Amino acid sequence: MEENNKPVVHLISKPENMLKTIYTACRTCYSALSPYEIYNSTDDKEKMLSLIERVISSGHYSTIEHIQVTFAISNVSRACTHQLVRHRHMSFSQKSQRYVKEKGQFDYIIPPTILKNKELKDKFENFMGEISKLYSEFTEAGIPAEDARSILPNAAASSIVASLNLREMIHLANLRLCTRAQYEIRTMIKMMCDELIKEEAWLKPYLVPKCERFGYCDEDKSCGRMPQLKK
Repeated sequence: MEENNKPVVHLISKPENMLKTIYTACRTCYSALSPYEIYNSTDDKEKMLSLIERVISSGHYSTIEHIQVTFAISNVSRACTHQLVRHRHMSFSQKSQRYVKEKGQFDYIIPPTILKNKELKDKFENFMGEISKLYSEFTEAGIPAEDARSILPNAAASSIVASLNLREMIHLANLRLCTRAQYEIRTMIKMMCDELIKEEAWLKPYLVPKCERFGYCDEDKSCGRMPQLKK
């Protein structure tokens, strides 16, 4: 993918004491101490990680739902954001094609399979140019942007702020880092994971394709990376 054809992803918000918050939630379930006493009881990272890893491996995911992270994402196609907003337990604020009028050539994302073919890439870019001209003709004739947007393609670039809890973040990574996910959303999710891992390195084993976490593939069509689950 060309550099200007890549998503731009920034982690803009996360809890200051993520480990202590999760540790407090974990221990509260099994302790006579108050949650605040638990929160102030230790700063031992290894001790907290040991308990958190045991709890997550046991499937007690409610304890990580207390953690909310927010990403600022741009230079992604509407096709990509349409896939992202299908995920549950997330909040979104997206650039509106109704209120934001495009001026001149709108930004767009070219799929890598088309980028590799110069002839098809040229046709793609020419077609985007024709759409842009028609869009401008409509808006200059007084057609509202909310109606002129009907001709804008899935390739049109967009921006979105996405917030989600840690349980959903892990679920999102497990699904969308799979090789069966479309390249653009896979790239975007990998960038989101990398941004979070830079701040919280202990999350690296969880923000991986589901086959890597569980040791098998449960997809109908497997890439062959892991043994396929027998039904």
